[in-house]
Parts: sequence; structure tokens; C-alpha cells
Amino acid sequence: MLVEILSAVVVAGGAWLASSVRVVKQYERGLIFRFGRVRSRVREPGLAVLVPFVDRLQKVNMQIVTMPVPAQDGITRDNVTVRVDAVVYFKVIDPVVAAVNVQDYRSAVGQVAQTSLRSIIGKSDLDDLLSNRERLNEGLELMIDSPALDWGIHIDRVEIKDVALPEAMKRSMSRQAEAERERRARVISADGELQASHKLAQAAATMADTPSALQLRLLETVVQVSSEKNSTLVLPFPVELLRFLDAQTPKPAPPEPVAAEEPKPEVNGHATPSPRSPGDAVLPAD
Repeated sequence: MLVEILSAVVVAGGAWLASSVRVVKQYERGLIFRFGRVRSRVREPGLAVLVPFVDRLQKVNMQIVTMPVPAQDGITRDNVTVRVDAVVYFKVIDPVVAAVNVQDYRSAVGQVAQTSLRSIIGKSDLDDLLSNRERLNEGLELMIDSPALDWGIHIDRVEIKDVALPEAMKRSMSRQAEAERERRARVISADGELQASHKLAQAAATMADTPSALQLRLLETVVQVSSEKNSTLVLPFPVELLRFLDAQTPKPAPPEPVAAEEPKPEVNGHATPSPRSPGDAVLPAD
């Protein structure tokens, strides 16, 4: 009889111990509800002893929660239809408030994130969504964090994942980027031509002072072209070379002018014959 009583006491004690002892993990915090009223002291990780049939333990996860925000369709401020999705990182900082003030804090944070994402889309331009995401992420984080503070939730960060554009808008942006690249290429080419023209003008001024430099440059160009022996070289004869050779060639002295013969005075009505040279022929007299 005594053994049975002891056995019953041991079984009852074991059942009481099993129903009154709980294990709180390292990443959790335990809330004790005694007759439906939450205790102010939060149970830390380890063993938590409860009063059987009086206390009820609720565990709250304190880890950072990664919540994807479903893609939201919206119209930007410059009237472009886009589809944007995001991800929210948050954690519980006050387990009592998170368990008491809101029924399901995960669902509440998700709904606030969706509405805030739609609001951000409507207030932003397309260029901001594509290139200025850091500022939009900060604004979206503030919009979600404002109501979450009353729920004992801290928003760690918010990131916009992807921005889906219509196909027509993608083609328009592609044409715009192509036109911009072509414009920049033309500007760079024109700038290069301008710089080259300045350098050529300086080179021409230098060669004008030294004509032989132009001939050396011409011969160097001929050497560069003739290095490839698969082409026929037609070399024009420059006028400057003719001028150079003409300037270097000595010119002959001009001939002396021949003095004109003076007419002979007449003797008795007849002209006096001019003296003959030794080689002149003598005609017989009539």
C-alpha cells in the first residue's frame, strides 16, 4: 500500500514538473500569462518554471525576419506603369508589446509594406526607381517603421528588388541610350578633329619656315606606305619640290646688249660703204 502511494506521488510529481517546466531557446523570449494577464518580467533563455494550470507560456522569436513584399503594380509620377517588388528585414525589440498590441505582427508588417510600396511608386519618377534606389529605400523604411514602433517592431532595412517595365518602354529606353551614345561619339570625334586641326596648323607653320621639313615628311610618308608590298604606290610630284630645286639651281648671266650700227655719212650723194671684214666677198665692178 505504501509503495503504491509513493508511486502515485512520484507520478504526480513528474506530471507536475513536466507541466510546469518549459525550455526557452537562445533566440526566443518567453511571456508568462497568469490568469490571462501578462507578467511584466520576460523569461530569458533557459528553463522557465510555471505554475501548473495557472500560467501559460508564449514564446516570441527575436531573430531578424526576412519578408518578401509581393510585386505591386503602380503608375509613377511621370505616368509610366511599373511593377515593383521589395523585401523587408525586421525584428522584435519588445516582445510584450508585439504579443499584446497586435494580433499578428508579421501580417501587419506585410500589409504596411505593400501599401507603403504603392505610395512610393506614385510619388517617384521612373528615373528615381531605376537609378536612385537608396533614397527610395530610406523613404520606404521610414514609412514602414513609423507604425511598426507601436507594435514593438524595428525595421532593420528595406530593399527594392526589381522594377519591371513594359516592353514598349524598354524599347524606348534602348533607343534613347543608343542615341545618347551616338551623340557622345560624335562629340568626341569632333573634339578630336578640332585638336588635330590645331596640331596640323602648328606643324604647317613650322614646315613653312623650313621647306625641307615638308620634303622629309613626304619621304617618311612614302616609306610608311611602301612598307606593305601588296599595293601600288602613285607618288605625286609636289610643286614645292620644283620650287625648291629651282631656287637651288644657279641662273645663267644675262647676255650683253649689242650696240646698234651708226649710219655712214653720204659722199657726193652716195653712201659711204662700210668697211668690210676680211671674210667678205668682193664683187667685180661693172
